[in-house]
Amino acid sequence: MHPTLGAMKTLLRAIIFLAMLFAVLYVGAYNTHNIEFSCPIIQKESFKMMAAFLYFAVFAVGVVAGLALGSGGKKAKAAPEAKKKA
Repeated sequence: MHPTLGAMKTLLRAIIFLAMLFAVLYVGAYNTHNIEFSCPIIQKESFKMMAAFLYFAVFAVGVVAGLALGSGGKKAKAAPEAKKKA
């Protein structure tokens, strides 16, 4: 792969990530009221929190899950010199 192509791919991912983060922060900035959150798997009783914190928490969980899924399974390629000697 051409080195510039890899840098462009990384830049595009960063721009998309920042756009998603901006959307979450923008929505959270205008939804400052408390909302009731209920998730029986995690906690039996529901609790109230600011909407902005909930949006950010959901976004953070998605980012961590995406990193966990996207980082696994990549193997390093063998150097061309090692292939020639074998």
